[in-house]
Amino acid sequence: MLSSLVPSPSLDLSSPTKNRPTKQKTRTLSTGTLLNTDPSPALTRTAVSLEYASLRHTGHCPLGMYVTPSPDNLMVWDAVFFVHQGYYTDSILKFRLTFPPDYPERPPTVQFLTDVFHPLISQQDGTFNLAPRFRPWRPKEHHVFDVLHWVKAAFKKHALDDIKDADCFNKEAYRLYHDTTSSFAALATQSSMLSQSASALFDRDHPSMAGKGTHSMQFRELRTEQLSSLRAKLGLQDWEDVPEA
Repeated sequence: MLSSLVPSPSLDLSSPTKNRPTKQKTRTLSTGTLLNTDPSPALTRTAVSLEYASLRHTGHCPLGMYVTPSPDNLMVWDAVFFVHQGYYTDSILKFRLTFPPDYPERPPTVQFLTDVFHPLISQQDGTFNLAPRFRPWRPKEHHVFDVLHWVKAAFKKHALDDIKDADCFNKEAYRLYHDTTSSFAALATQSSMLSQSASALFDRDHPSMAGKGTHSMQFRELRTEQLSSLRAKLGLQDWEDVPEA
């Protein structure tokens, strides 16, 4: 399961004492990365860290999605979503979740850092609309894994069919989906192809990242011999070597 590949945080969740600093604290991920949290309330940091730990449970982190906290701020998570079917097949989409200081009373915001033509995603800043699924947000019922599953579902046909005009941050995408589906499909495919381009994957200063900071999941292009070595280590076969069913 891909959910088992999500790093597990080993955060200090014990209660603060008088001897501990109150403005800013450090945490260490199991990967060894030093994590400086922002001065959010202790209960919020605890809630967020527990939400991240829960992604290890089967079915919590959607298949095809990888999530990790930002190295310098627990309240910001970076994610990558590999789309496997539908209009956006083969898209590689980077997005970010940012938690409010009063989480879980309010939901995290979701912002796509990869440019994508979608009714619920603003073309100006990549903001994704959670409202169709969480109206209203219920802090005792809704969790981050629900948000992640909604992000994945929003790229499937059944969700696109149900989106209402009032919820759309990209009105043009909504109009084309309902009036000229072939044109919508062409632009969705174009989004997918651009998301796979070398510049979108490897350039830290790609135009789509302007003003959004650096995504903590960086792709690295492998030389042929590096790729062959990695495939061998993982036990992967070349397509031409895979026997036909």
